Amino acid sequence: MTNGTDILDAVVIGAGWAGLGVSHALTQRGLRHRVLERGRIGETWRTQRWDSFRINTPNIQTIMPGDSYVGPDPDGAMTSGEFVALLEDYACRYGLPVETGTPVTDLVASDGLYRLVLPSGPLWARNVVISSSNQNCPVRPPFSALLPPEVQQIDASAYRNASALDRGAVLVVGSAQSGGQIAEDLVQAGRTVFLATGRVGRLPRMYRGRHISVWLVLSGRMDITRREILEQGPIPGRPLQGALHTISLQSLSAQGVVLLGRLTGVDGGGCLSFSDDAEEHVRHADEGSAMVRSLIDEYIARNGINAPRAEADPAEVIGAVLPNPPIRSIDLAARGITTVIWCTGFRGDFSWVRVPDVLDAQGQPLHENGFASVPGVYFAGLPFAISRRSGTILAIEEEAALLADDIRRRLDA
Repeated sequence: MTNGTDILDAVVIGAGWAGLGVSHALTQRGLRHRVLERGRIGETWRTQRWDSFRINTPNIQTIMPGDSYVGPDPDGAMTSGEFVALLEDYACRYGLPVETGTPVTDLVASDGLYRLVLPSGPLWARNVVISSSNQNCPVRPPFSALLPPEVQQIDASAYRNASALDRGAVLVVGSAQSGGQIAEDLVQAGRTVFLATGRVGRLPRMYRGRHISVWLVLSGRMDITRREILEQGPIPGRPLQGALHTISLQSLSAQGVVLLGRLTGVDGGGCLSFSDDAEEHVRHADEGSAMVRSLIDEYIARNGINAPRAEADPAEVIGAVLPNPPIRSIDLAARGITTVIWCTGFRGDFSWVRVPDVLDAQGQPLHENGFASVPGVYFAGLPFAISRRSGTILAIEEEAALLADDIRRRLDA
């Protein structure tokens, strides 16, 4: 099969922020490993972001393990290109063993080891950290297949800018981060935009003198565990948030975006149906933002922090412009809608993982805090894996150390 000198301590699959963070932790512990990336460092940040995209976390928090922010704009937001440059520089400075253009096509367990199939041949490791994300394969509702063939359908990951779309009005489906930001990008480019909304929370960008993300970390809001979240029901999606300014459903409507309720179906002839709940979705987002601001107020008061008084955010106090009567049905052709952009979520492609009990019936990771039930298999970078901050760059230093320490323990056992 192989000999001892050919067996790596670990292999990390994926060279995004999660994979590089794990590699840094393994390097610190002196563990022999390789980072295998199917494309380039930060591949999804290069190919699945629109032109005006900005990262929601502020510059002061967009840092990798071992680094700290030094710059003139701590509350600024990086472009995807700037973030890719950060990742490439990070891998170079720390000498991380990244191999680009190296997809893993098969992963199996064999005699206590793991065999990975690469274009160059097999590779053996005692541990495998899967950092390839579960957010890289777009998900559309099944009835998307019923839309007329002349209607252009793309996913949020394929959107680049308004000029790349067919002429005509655009329907954006989904009102979380991607949907809200893309709808604004389109309406500011002069497009007629319809937005099918959902029950999604909202966050202001700045509050009481600090970026909202900073307050969420300081107040412990991001430390709420996955278990605590699940006790309250299904894990919610990330709230609507603007990277450069607050975005709300009502601020979008004030710019001309037509707010619809939840998309409920397609009749196959180009007619779409919607529920009458757009007003409820506006109210739900308002309540979510108010709750977060109240928690921050309590944290400031409890700790005697000298923070500026709260000021009204224009995007949050402006009134919503809702169709009257509510639009319950749309004929795409009659409304001139030529493009539908699906902002309805993502899943991961783990079809190459053939280790039993690592994936569920839907082919998605089975894990506890990033640890698979099979010893020596780990997942890094998954949303809500341990806490609310999981799945963001805010979590990787702690979570990478946790995985690397367990790998070290296994090797020493």
